[in-house]
Amino acid sequence: MGPKVENVAVAVIPEFDEDGNLQHYVYLINFRDDIMEGIIITSVGYGQNANTGEKVKTSTLRHSLEVLLPLEAAKIEPIMDDLFGLSNEYWVSFWVNEVMYDKKFVFLPETIHEKNFKLIPHINKKGLMIK
Repeated sequence: MGPKVENVAVAVIPEFDEDGNLQHYVYLINFRDDIMEGIIITSVGYGQNANTGEKVKTSTLRHSLEVLLPLEAAKIEPIMDDLFGLSNEYWVSFWVNEVMYDKKFVFLPETIHEKNFKLIPHINKKGLMIK
């Protein structure tokens, strides 16, 4: 097992897109005092269809960022509202001072909901954050 990941978060934040439509976006936030480098994020949704009970799994998406400075946030991807009933997993891997870190962040089904939103530091918008 690698070194413990601390002071890194993934957040889902509702915002209006360029067409004025409400869209939810996933962000990676660096609360660390050091620079994260060579960042790779994979995302996948999985669970059961509420109507049929059938198992569901989305495509796995991969994203990369060269660097994320201390106290900086980066928009990773949009997330569709119809995926909120699934577990949404974000696996984040990165390097700091030639040491590799990785951590899995999972938004459980039905937790991405306005009633659970709080103000997200450094983005100053309401959303749901996992640290």
